[in-house]
Amino acid sequence: MNGRLSVTAVSLLLAVAAPAQTENLAVPPYQGVYEPQGVDERGLWMEADETERSARDSGLLIRDQTLNDYVRSVLCRTVGDDRCRNVRIYILRIPSFNATMFPNGMMTVWSGLLLRCRTEAELASVLGHEFAHFERRHTVNRFRRTRTATDILAWSALIGAVTAQPSNTDLLVIGGLFRFNRDQEREADVLGLAYLTRSTYRPQGASEIWVRMMGEVDASALGRAQRSRRYDRAPFFATHPTELERATYLRSLAGPDIAGRADNAEAYAAAMRPWTRIFLEDQVRLNDFGGTEFVLAQSAGNRWTADLLFARGELYRMRGNPRDLVNAADFYRQSITQDDGRPEAFRGLGLALMRARSTEEGKAALRRYLELKPDAPDAPMIRALVDQAF
Repeated sequence: MNGRLSVTAVSLLLAVAAPAQTENLAVPPYQGVYEPQGVDERGLWMEADETERSARDSGLLIRDQTLNDYVRSVLCRTVGDDRCRNVRIYILRIPSFNATMFPNGMMTVWSGLLLRCRTEAELASVLGHEFAHFERRHTVNRFRRTRTATDILAWSALIGAVTAQPSNTDLLVIGGLFRFNRDQEREADVLGLAYLTRSTYRPQGASEIWVRMMGEVDASALGRAQRSRRYDRAPFFATHPTELERATYLRSLAGPDIAGRADNAEAYAAAMRPWTRIFLEDQVRLNDFGGTEFVLAQSAGNRWTADLLFARGELYRMRGNPRDLVNAADFYRQSITQDDGRPEAFRGLGLALMRARSTEEGKAALRRYLELKPDAPDAPMIRALVDQAF
């Protein structure tokens, strides 16, 4: 079995997953916020507080109150108000799929995650997973275990130096640390799904987002002419279960019996709409043609909006193969048909046409760009390009 699986193939595989085991999805009584014990743990908290100060002052921080309130509301509806009140959320403009929970109650959510989620239920599954790390005190437990492992490795090095005998201790200890991380991830997955099941959200979203992530990884690898990663087993030093493993057991635990519950896709799309252009712009700049094309197609579904068509035009124009320029011009035209008041679409169309040697048509598009946005930062350069004789 190679690493590449289509989204359809993965969906078929998950369709024969084991029956639901909802009895395993109990949410424990909330024990409140953990207080650090001892000097070392207090030092860990100080580091987390310093990281939080950096996030709070970062130029990447998205301070829009409406977006922050919305993301927080999804978390609160997932884990409950008693748990939610102890979390401070920081949304960072980083175009990758990630969220992180710190032991002091800080959670970071990256804009790339918000772009890739399709529903509130999917976002809830990720936020619930991160909160599960917090509730289970995984950072503290990992810190303690790492300290113990470090001590063992130090003694192992000393004994090896004295006896000059080879030992497998180092490998066993290090391997145990990575396995411990994977076990924590599985525990957070299951507890996060328990939150989701107890909420009003459709728990199948927890599995579906991992299916799409496999599709994106495969598309990214294909676009770079690389081999995709394997999904049938986790490497020895992997810190997380594979996406296929997660999608399978989350689908199994969620079960079909409550599949009709809400996922709030329309509410999610409405909340993201003011930020969609910015998030798409950041995604296109990643220089990941295959992965970005996949993200755009998944976002579009059966309907390509003006924003998605514009982003697709930018993606193809930036790669710049001769056929890409023809496609890019077509995507820009489709975007303009839906929204002819967006100056950047005329700019992209003009640049694509001029690179494709359709000079006069390109100049006309660039002139329209200048009419719509005469004070654009690049207006002098565009005017020079239009006035240039060919």
